[in-house]
Amino acid sequence: MKITLLGTGDAVGTPKIGCSCPACMDAHAGGKSRRLRFSILIESGSGRVLIDTSPDLRWQLLKKGISRVDGVIWTHPHYDHYAGFGDFHRVQNGVHVYGLKSTLDSILNYLYFMEPVRHDINFFAPFDLIDLRITLLEVTHPPIKESAGLIVTDGKNKVVITGDTSRLIPEKSLTLMFEPDLLIANAIIPPVGRIPKHMNSMEAMELASELKAKTVVLTHLSHKFPPHEEAIKKWPLGYDGLEFEF
Repeated sequence: MKITLLGTGDAVGTPKIGCSCPACMDAHAGGKSRRLRFSILIESGSGRVLIDTSPDLRWQLLKKGISRVDGVIWTHPHYDHYAGFGDFHRVQNGVHVYGLKSTLDSILNYLYFMEPVRHDINFFAPFDLIDLRITLLEVTHPPIKESAGLIVTDGKNKVVITGDTSRLIPEKSLTLMFEPDLLIANAIIPPVGRIPKHMNSMEAMELASELKAKTVVLTHLSHKFPPHEEAIKKWPLGYDGLEFEF
């Protein structure tokens, strides 16, 4: 199983349009602060699956040399997590898409012209895809009523992706998330403030400690962090293209 962070940015990405903060200037200069919007690629010997489809998906797929995938899993219907799916237009027809019914209802109302193959998934109901076992977990991302995190396992290794969530994750989800080999956690800002629908970096690290994660990487990062090389002295920030292999 191989995990690639295709995009580690928040909804606006870094550099933010019109901003000259230190992180944005580092991004303009080509540093690792440059962050496309959130997408994750999961690969096994049997295929490839995308977790969310960033508005920057076209460039992400071109950089990886990918023209086909075996499925897309959407965590929730926010623009920065699905809008890039349209980039499969005239590239791949009949893409299999997976998610909560409410998520698919919302997204496919916008992307109806893509005619994907729809698979409605319930919380806590494992399903198999590319020889991996995947479970959608309930998390809290107000004002959306339903938002999902994920567990992905190859039978030996366990990867947990929080999705977009606050620190208020239901106990049933926390129990299933326990002791991951890799925790990919959203952490939109440093611990200088709070955004009710997301974790900051301190909250994400507290979650990692509670779950006893062997390895943790933070993603869905805003330009509010210092430039990447400075920030990683304090927090395990991911960067675009970072890979983990089991």
